[in-house]
Amino acid sequence: MEHPCGHSTVRDLSDRPADRRAGFARWLADRDCTDCWKASREANTESKEEWLAARRAEEQQAATEWAEKFGMPPLEGPERALDWGRRSRHQLMTAAHTALVIEGSWDETDWAALEEKARSVTRAGWWIDQRDAEGSDVVELLDAAAEQDRGTENPFR
Repeated sequence: MEHPCGHSTVRDLSDRPADRRAGFARWLADRDCTDCWKASREANTESKEEWLAARRAEEQQAATEWAEKFGMPPLEGPERALDWGRRSRHQLMTAAHTALVIEGSWDETDWAALEEKARSVTRAGWWIDQRDAEGSDVVELLDAAAEQDRGTENPFR
């Protein structure tokens, strides 16, 4: 078989039924050889990992800046969950602002009250668990947050 990558290979097709050999041979001939396919896949994995790391860094920077700007407290939990929790909190609260204030009928007073509720939930795992929720559900979710999800209240914030 001649492959688009320029290599030639020999493939035993005797293990295939006779009526399926020609179609399979055409399919194989339309693809790169095994060595080129593996090399391409490994190269793509590295670029995907680099892209994902860059994307996570951007999201983390945005979450950190947002938390500082709006006075969100640090999250509590295992070290490996903190970054994920901060990103999840930022994404969920941003979606909530869009759904309730920008697209909805809330005013800034309503939003300020919701932000206060969000500040009280400091367990990173809670935010991670809610990461797939709709922005419009945040009010109900924050009301349902259990005592163990809330940090100790700081009256001198």
